[in-house]
Amino acid sequence: MAAAASLPIGDFSRATHMSVKALRYYHRVGLLEPADVDRFTGHRRYTTAQIPTAQVIRRFRDLDMPVDEIREVLAAPDVAVRNKLIADHLSRLEATLSRTQSAVASLRDLLDEPADPGEAGISHRAVPEVPAAAVRSVVDMADIGPWYHGALGELRATLAAQRVAADGPPGGVYATALFTQERGEATVFIPCARTVRPVGRVSPVVVPSAELAVIVHAGPEADVDRSYGALAAHVARHALGVDGPIREYYVTSRDDTPEESAWRTEICWPIFRTAAA
Repeated sequence: MAAAASLPIGDFSRATHMSVKALRYYHRVGLLEPADVDRFTGHRRYTTAQIPTAQVIRRFRDLDMPVDEIREVLAAPDVAVRNKLIADHLSRLEATLSRTQSAVASLRDLLDEPADPGEAGISHRAVPEVPAAAVRSVVDMADIGPWYHGALGELRATLAAQRVAADGPPGGVYATALFTQERGEATVFIPCARTVRPVGRVSPVVVPSAELAVIVHAGPEADVDRSYGALAAHVARHALGVDGPIREYYVTSRDDTPEESAWRTEICWPIFRTAAA
């Protein structure tokens, strides 16, 4: 087999559609080292055998794969490991694409319907105090989704193990600091008529009574900020707001049906009422 021919960096750049700047960077970080570097002039030379590797790197960079991950792919000991690394990155790309598509659809809705949120669908409600099983923690807003699902799973498992029946849909109580400081106290609870025994993070609580303005958010949480905005506008318009945590009640969720359009979340803003509804 003939030895691979040598190319100066300029020719290698044209052959691979990689800029000289990019090739120098990949050399510096150890991703694609030249076959030879002149110790006097510093001129880099590559071989034609390196062209396929450069083409692979270029395609991975087009897919926004980090340099460290590309290095792992190139150094993978076998095809199975290499394919696993590539598949993991493609899965992350698909998740990002899904979030982007959701954000674009939501933005189009906002551009098409920038109207006043109005009063439709907002009600006032007095809720009594209720005994419940709860998990309470100080949480970062970025972690609230995984934390919520973990806490709710723990609550349901504990109630099932103690044969305690739920007495209503699960809910959450979220401190103002969670929104304003991106870190604050969060409580997920399930109402239950019998007192649950403390196990792990689960403990018995009494969810206090409250006067609430309520809006029902339909569907997944992607557009939940629109429901929050409509509810806040209603409370501000009528000068009803008081200090206190936000509540949510998960009337129908992914635990009840996989059909996202059927999900219903009641968002509740604390208010001061002067008359019966």
